[in-house]
Amino acid sequence: MTRQNDSLSLFSFDDELVCGVDEAGRGPLAGAVFAAAVILDPSRPIEGLRDSKKLTEARRNELAVQIKERALAWAIASCSEGEIDALNILQASMLAMRRAVEGLSPVPTLALIDGNRCPVMPIRSEAIIKGDDKVAAISAASILAKTARDASLLQLHAQFPDYAFDQHKGYPTALHLERLQLHGVSPVHRKSYAPVRALLDRPVAQEAK
Repeated sequence: MTRQNDSLSLFSFDDELVCGVDEAGRGPLAGAVFAAAVILDPSRPIEGLRDSKKLTEARRNELAVQIKERALAWAIASCSEGEIDALNILQASMLAMRRAVEGLSPVPTLALIDGNRCPVMPIRSEAIIKGDDKVAAISAASILAKTARDASLLQLHAQFPDYAFDQHKGYPTALHLERLQLHGVSPVHRKSYAPVRALLDRPVAQEAK
C-alpha cells in the first residue's frame, strides 16, 4: 500500500496493509476511553478526512458514515472507567487501541498510531506525532473514536441527566465541576482523576455542613 497522504512525504508503506489508529477521551472525568482502527480502501477515497477536533460535529458524523461504508475494515474499542482507574489513562488508552486493531479483519501488517507511543501488539507499529492530520487512515480512526465516544456520553446522559453529559461530554468544564459538586460522584466517573478523587476524599463531616 502506498503512503496514506501526500503530505506525509517521508513515509512510504509500499506492500503494507496499513491501519490508522487513534483514541478519544483521555481528558474527561467520566466515561470510557475509546479507540478506533481503520484500513482505508484506496479505490474508495473519502474526501475531507482530517483531525476530528478540527471538524464540526455534523461533519464528523457524516464522515463516520462514509468511513464505515467505504473502508476495507474498521473497528472501535474502549476501556471502561474502572479499567482507567486500575491501569491509569495512558495504559488504558494503549489497551483500547490494541483492542481496536485486534478487531480488524483482514489483519493489517502495520499500524500507524497517532502520538508518540505505540501499544504492545503482535503486528508492527509506528507512532506519528500529529498523525491525525497527516495520515488519512489515522484521521478516519480519530473520527470514529470521537463519534463513538460522543454517542456513549449521550447514553450516559440518559442514565445520569443531573450531570449534563450531553453538553460537556465528560470534560472538566465549569458546568461539569458544578454538577459534580452538587450531585457527587456517579458510577461512571473516573475515581483516579483529581477533581473526582478530591470529592471522594472529602471528610464526611465537611459534606454534612
